[in-house]
Amino acid sequence: MERHLASWWAGFLEESDRFDQAYLVEGLGDLISPHIKAPLLRREVQIAIDSVVRYLERPTSEDRQGYARDAVDRLAHSLTRIEERSTGSAISTEEAAMILAALRGEYGEAAAAAEPLVGASKLNRLFVTALRLERFDIPLTLRLLQGGQAPRDAVRAGHLIGRYSWWPSWLLRIVTERALAGLLDEGTIAALDECAYAELSPIQANVARKLLSGDDRLISTAAERLAGLGKPEAAARLREGDLTAVALAARLTSM
Repeated sequence: MERHLASWWAGFLEESDRFDQAYLVEGLGDLISPHIKAPLLRREVQIAIDSVVRYLERPTSEDRQGYARDAVDRLAHSLTRIEERSTGSAISTEEAAMILAALRGEYGEAAAAAEPLVGASKLNRLFVTALRLERFDIPLTLRLLQGGQAPRDAVRAGHLIGRYSWWPSWLLRIVTERALAGLLDEGTIAALDECAYAELSPIQANVARKLLSGDDRLISTAAERLAGLGKPEAAARLREGDLTAVALAARLTSM
């Protein structure tokens, strides 16, 4: 399975101005720390995590900043000392080094190093939750990430759809399919919004669903009916794939 680069993971931080660094650091610690075999080293790592998390929760505190800096320095020195004294059967510092990177704010590097150890799925959920976005569809975003979309595209699609959770289920299914296919943007959402406000009957909603799904035969029939009802411009837009004509076509075609 393809591994993601540090820059890929760092892309999450660019998608939210409320990114919860404390949550991310604590979460990375929870995922990685159990793999540290040496109890004393694991204990020192946990002390450093706790100190940094406390500081990130209150970054204006100079005392907490000092404690965090000292704890990170101690951990770094410990890892250097262990490596200098290492032999073929010595303590592994690899996992602790991953956490050290996170404690230094190198979140992308930490995640890239940890991915083979803990898996992309758990890291995806951790980063997506740390975004702290309101009206945000986390399950869909995770599906998009699992499907290979970049953080920027997956997060923005999840944010778009999250704003429209009140939409009818048939329309949400269409939007989800478009998001998974990478065909979702603000313009598409605006057009689909007209369908959501159209107050379609179940029969009309079924017609709209088929039109939105690209049923060529139904699109042709609906366009002909629109033209016959004196709406040639709407018919032309429908044939060209203009989603704003779908709601009108669904109402008139099913009459």
